[in-house]
Amino acid sequence: MKDQLINEIKTTLQKSKVAELAAISMQNEMAIKDIIDLTFHPEEKISFRAAWILENVYENNPGKFVPFIIYFLDGFSKQNNLSARRHFSKILALLSKKNALPEIKEILMNYDTERLVETTFSWLIDEQVPVAIKSNCLNILANFNAVHSWIKDELLQTMDYLVDKESIAFFAKVKQIRKQLKVK
Repeated sequence: MKDQLINEIKTTLQKSKVAELAAISMQNEMAIKDIIDLTFHPEEKISFRAAWILENVYENNPGKFVPFIIYFLDGFSKQNNLSARRHFSKILALLSKKNALPEIKEILMNYDTERLVETTFSWLIDEQVPVAIKSNCLNILANFNAVHSWIKDELLQTMDYLVDKESIAFFAKVKQIRKQLKVK
């Protein structure tokens, strides 16, 4: 399955093709693990496209993603492809939301999320990381604040530091996160 998928994603993908590949992957459970593996492919474009498909798998059917959450979380901190990180951070932001599926919440409750939080903070302060990833990082950290109470103060300080260095879009996101954290 992995070789077939590589052949499919070697060329430029349209959004409709990504959705189609995500739908096909959801029919074969082990394909989801293969997609996660491909997000670490040495060819950056293959890695990025696999991450895009993975995000679509999660968004279209979170229940199909559940058996692979720990595998995904274990790889989260190892993701070095900036394009793939955008999708990884989006997936983790969705996984950690208040309205995530109960089985997802249970997995996260029993998972050592400290490393995820550390990685997310490091991505947030990295000058090479694009603002879209940083925006997802803000969501992740705000979501994990419920589990790690120390995050709030650290996040507020980090946002104050970054707000003048980042774009206006980042500033808008900071306002939203402050509201979520109930800070003015």
